[in-house]
Amino acid sequence: MSDLRTIVIDGNAVEVDPRLTLIQACEEAGIEIPRFCYHERLSIAGNCRMCLVEIVGGPPKPAASCAMQVKDLRPGKDGEPPEVRTNSPMVKKAREGVMEFLLINHPLDCPICDQGGECDLQDQAMAYGVDFSRYREPKRAVVDLDLGPLVETHMTRCISCTRCVRFTTEVAGITQMGQTGRGEDAEITSYLGETLDSELQGNIIDLCPVGALVSKPYAFTARPWELTKTESVDVMDGLGSNIRVDTKGREVMRFLPVNHDGVNEEWISDKTRFVWDGLRRQRLDKPYIRQGGRLRPATWPEALAVVAERMKGAAQLSGIVGDLAPVEAVFALKQLIEGQGGIVECRTLGEALIPGNRGAYVGDARIEELDDADRIVLIGTNPRTEAPVLNARIRKAWLRGATVERLGMAADLGYDVEERGDDPREVSKLDGGGVFVIGMGALARPDGKAILAAALEAAGDGKVLILHHSAARVGAMDVGATCEGGIEAALGAQVVWNLGADEIDVPPGAFVIYQGSHGDRGAHRADVILPAAAYTEENGLFVNTEGRPQLAFRASFPPGDAKENWAILRAASGEMGEVLPYDSLPQLRQALVKAHPVLGRVNEVTESVRAPVEPGGEVTDVRLVNLIADFYMTNPIARASEVMAELSANRKARREAPPIAAE
Repeated sequence: MSDLRTIVIDGNAVEVDPRLTLIQACEEAGIEIPRFCYHERLSIAGNCRMCLVEIVGGPPKPAASCAMQVKDLRPGKDGEPPEVRTNSPMVKKAREGVMEFLLINHPLDCPICDQGGECDLQDQAMAYGVDFSRYREPKRAVVDLDLGPLVETHMTRCISCTRCVRFTTEVAGITQMGQTGRGEDAEITSYLGETLDSELQGNIIDLCPVGALVSKPYAFTARPWELTKTESVDVMDGLGSNIRVDTKGREVMRFLPVNHDGVNEEWISDKTRFVWDGLRRQRLDKPYIRQGGRLRPATWPEALAVVAERMKGAAQLSGIVGDLAPVEAVFALKQLIEGQGGIVECRTLGEALIPGNRGAYVGDARIEELDDADRIVLIGTNPRTEAPVLNARIRKAWLRGATVERLGMAADLGYDVEERGDDPREVSKLDGGGVFVIGMGALARPDGKAILAAALEAAGDGKVLILHHSAARVGAMDVGATCEGGIEAALGAQVVWNLGADEIDVPPGAFVIYQGSHGDRGAHRADVILPAAAYTEENGLFVNTEGRPQLAFRASFPPGDAKENWAILRAASGEMGEVLPYDSLPQLRQALVKAHPVLGRVNEVTESVRAPVEPGGEVTDVRLVNLIADFYMTNPIARASEVMAELSANRKARREAPPIAAE
């Protein structure tokens, strides 16, 4: 530990890495430094001056702690460690002056500001400010920006911290925001009046330390102290971003990110953040039975009696696992269907995922290993639409100097890519090393197994990450929800139990039992509908794309007569006289973990052995394509959301609009 350096902070000697900034060193010592512009995941701007500290023996004025490193400090005249003071009269006076200066033009509209109650400026004005102002001139006013349907702007409140500019430029990879003008005329703006074109733009709402950028869909609906806060997991993609669900009564009001350095850092995608209005619309709240070609409302005993009757008389029985199903429900479905001699399948796109070979359907790379990778190879994937937060992580590696290569369909990812074409036969010609990210565009095709085998071999001593865009797929593979013949065999059964699979068509002739939360494609095809809870309405386990089991917690309750997914399957088993051996969720989880111990290691990534895969054929010359055509319309909750529909329409219009010439 000889590379550490001793400094004295407020009279206490601490040993810190000399590469740290003073604000980071103070945090390690347990001392909070106020700040507005500084953010640990963005570049240093040093323009709010709120983080001023006193350097003993240094210049006769305070220094910005965010812009000075520990190694820049000089020792005392007798060789004693450098000393920093964060609570001296000089610092107190400087902070009061900075706060008074920041409030010169800030409107006093806290009662009608959506940031009221969780506003950094409000909190720090109370803690470090003064109760008077020497400013008597008229306050300036700034025209509000139109950034699109997600971010509402009140630019008169802006204190020019530039967090939003730095985030959109550095993390999101767009260049539509910047600061123009000087002095009193300086303002944050969008160039050419453009709206933001990014899947991550909602994060600037969290970053804004004042009420200049707030959530447009959430505006004027609740105050933070009215909300019940529940930490959970997102299911809009396979990344498993950690989120906080804020509810008011029974209604979900908003989603916010929860920091997890190993998964999503502290960002979430716009679909994750704004899909909550889809939880209220087109919900299934009572069972339905199809009679005479029409669906009619029914009671639970009626619906379960019909289900039991048809399942008992079925010569062929199958279960299909959708993208949003928790592991407990998949486990219960598998036991119920296979107990009746049926088959269960989770690979709804026909993906080449090999049961029992976890290294071949998860890989052996962690998401956070992308940060330090010198080379990243994308095969059959567009991470910008499949996992935008993961794409931001790849961009961060690219900014650090990593090279990114792509074998697949061209698309704008927000960073430079070395193109390898879209011929899958080129997989075997790739050099080994780095991190290979293999998407479903490469695996969900007839020669997917051959491509997977070639990619795993080409990776050599490098790492592999299989990028799923379904939150349920890895967990379902872990419990063995697969069958011989794949999805074709499951769809060919006489009776099909559809567990929320809305992206597939069940052929005519089959009797379909649909268990799900929304009246989407699956419900329209159903003969019996069993209304189920959405992911915010039940406790559930989800395994993310790197194989990390995570718990989603119930934040609200299902509407009407809808029930938790595992409870529906347990009730159906009782109706059939083949009772599943558990009466509660803890009992189910106990059986689940006993059968599959890897699922008991919550929030841990178990090391996977990357066993070779038999090709089972040749790689064809059919071009690689990206599977997600519309980022905002990938599941029934998103398709029920008015906000997602507006975003989808806006993106389509933007793509079709002629380019603007800058003259």
